[in-house]
Formats: sequence, C-alpha cells, structure tokens
Amino acid sequence: MTTQTATAAAALDEAFSLDHLLGEEELRWRDSARRFARERIAPVIEQDFEDKHFRREFVAELGALGFLGMHLKDPGCAGAGAVAYGLVCHELEAADSGWRTFVSVQGSLAMSAISKFGSDEQKAEWLPPMARGERIGCFALTEPQGGSDPAAMTTTARRDGDDWVIDGAKRWIGLAALADVAVVWAATEDGVRGFVVPTGTPGFTATAIDGKLSMRASVQCDIVLDGVRLPASAMLPGARGLSGPFSCLNEARYGIVWGAMGAARSCLEVSIERATSREVFGRPIGATQLIQQKLADMLVEYEKGMLLALHLGRLKEAGRLTPTQISVGKLNSVREALAIAREARTILGGDGITNAFPVMRHMANLESVRTYEGTDEIHTLVLGRALTGLAAF
Repeated sequence: MTTQTATAAAALDEAFSLDHLLGEEELRWRDSARRFARERIAPVIEQDFEDKHFRREFVAELGALGFLGMHLKDPGCAGAGAVAYGLVCHELEAADSGWRTFVSVQGSLAMSAISKFGSDEQKAEWLPPMARGERIGCFALTEPQGGSDPAAMTTTARRDGDDWVIDGAKRWIGLAALADVAVVWAATEDGVRGFVVPTGTPGFTATAIDGKLSMRASVQCDIVLDGVRLPASAMLPGARGLSGPFSCLNEARYGIVWGAMGAARSCLEVSIERATSREVFGRPIGATQLIQQKLADMLVEYEKGMLLALHLGRLKEAGRLTPTQISVGKLNSVREALAIAREARTILGGDGITNAFPVMRHMANLESVRTYEGTDEIHTLVLGRALTGLAAF
C-alpha cells in the first residue's frame, strides 16, 4: 500500500468510524486478515490475475491464521463469531474476490456441510485437516443446465448392494480440480442427499474451466461423475432434501454480504487517492464539485452496506438471522459494490482500465459474485415472496 493509498484509507476510516462498533476480538481478526491481504495477496494479485494463477501455498497460511471454517465450533476450528468471520471476508475480498471465495468454499460450504450434517467419523476425518489447510474441499451442487433450480438436478445416486453409485455432472464448482474431498449433492429415491466424495475415487473427474475473464486467480471447474462408487458411510446422515445445501449456501451468502463491500472499499480508497493526487486545470480533480459528489455517493452506499452487514452479523450471532435477510444483504452488497467500482473507474479516467489500479479486476470479479450463490433475480424473488406471500419463481 502506497503512502497516498494509506492516507486515503485513513480518511475513509475516519469518516466512517466502524471500529467503535466492534469488539477487541473482532478487531484482532480483522487486523490479522488485513495484514495477510495487504502483505501476501496484494503484491502478487495483479500478476496472478493476468496469469490465471492460484497460489496454493496461501492455503496453509490461511489455515494457520485460523480463517478456514473459523465460524465453526468443531474440533480444530476457531469458533469465532459471525461478525469476526464477516470482517475476515471483507479484508480478503478487498484484496481479491477469489481469496474470499476460497475461504467461503472451504469453510462456509464444504466444511459447513460436514459440520452440520456429517457423522462423527466424517467430522473427525475431514474437519481438522481442512481447518489447517492441509486438505481442500469443494461443494458440488450447480449443474451445467443452470444453478437457480437445484430441485431439477439430474445427478443421481442409486443403491447397489451396500454401496452408492453416483452419475451426473456439475459445473462452476470452486476448487474442484484442487480438492481432496467433494461434498456432492445428488437425487435419490429418498430425495436429494449429500455425499462426502474423496476426489481420488474412480469415476470422479474435475477439469478447470478456462477462458474466464473474471475470477482469474481462482479455480472453478466442471465435474463428471461416472459410476462413482461409495460406501454407505459416505452419505451425510443429517441432510435430507434441499434444505441441506440451502443452509450451506446461506452461510456463503452471508460472507458475500461483507466481502463485496471489501471490493467496494478498495475501489473507494483508490478513488480518494486519485482525486487528491491528480491535477487537471491547475488543481486536484477532487477539488471539483462533480468528483466530490461521486465520492460522497460512493461513501454513503459503502457505509450503508457495511452497517447492513454488521446488523446481519449481530442477528446471526443472536440466532435470529433469516434467509430473507441474507438475500437483502447479498443483493444490496454486490449491486452497490459494482456501482461503486464503475464510478471509481470514471474518477480514474483512462488509467482506470489498466492493472495499475484494482478497479477493473474488482469489477470483473464482482460480476461473478453477482451470479453465484443466487443471482440478483433469485434474491429479488425471495424478497418479493416475503413481502407478498406469493411465489413468482
């Protein structure tokens, strides 16, 4: 971080004063994630994005810091509060959405599924090494024809003696080509069930999706399941129906509420820096009313997004957070983060499209975040149903 960017960040912090609403433990988690994001991710992320390179060596470092599955109470997990977890997501996504995505897939999806619905044996086998970053997990729900209607999934699991045999395909599965274990959701005669699938099982193939113009420093994959044979003990005993995967998705969506605002903060910081350092017509562009209006509007939406995230975090810690409220947060945070990124690009002028600034990278990544874990349209319909009592899906 340059001196000018640090000054801009300090000005933003002073204008908001969020720290006064946080506890000491929450601030320790926040500061730990901020250091990692600024010292480890930020110096290499532009080149990694260009090269489509995922730094696997960071995984163990994230585990050592306690970030993987940090909100879980299981052995080996940190058992941190919801706000602390949100703050970590916020700081990681301020560096790059791909690293917040990694923490979400590992902890909020794969580990949460095993924690919520797994047997004692499954938890003991997988959760401690996943928390340490020694093993990577993925969460296989979305299918090639679309992700918004998981009830129509075509992946099946059938009984064959004492075993299960899974056939089907999944798409846009984060980390699958790197994962040691996949939580796979499949249709059975008894409804949708989840299975813990070691990725070395014969018939399991994961292929990284290429050609991405977003999330280039992250890994998303196609999965083919061709006669994947598993013992009966591979089934998650506590999950029956779509409520199982949906509850995990809500954990990940909660992280996005905070994370997307991290990308927004990054864009706002460089906008403040540029507005005070670039001179046109003999004065800094930040001395003009139009630029100040842009910055003020961006600040207001950023503050509202963060206050909403904090409110949802406190509700979650009190056990009162609802899926509808999570939809409000996911819809708002990503939508406003994109608006902030686009406005930031205008302040940066032509330089805003280069990798000298993080804005276009954040903007591209946020287009993916806007789609996964429920599109804008799906969350809009969730809110419409809550307000009217009428389903319009």
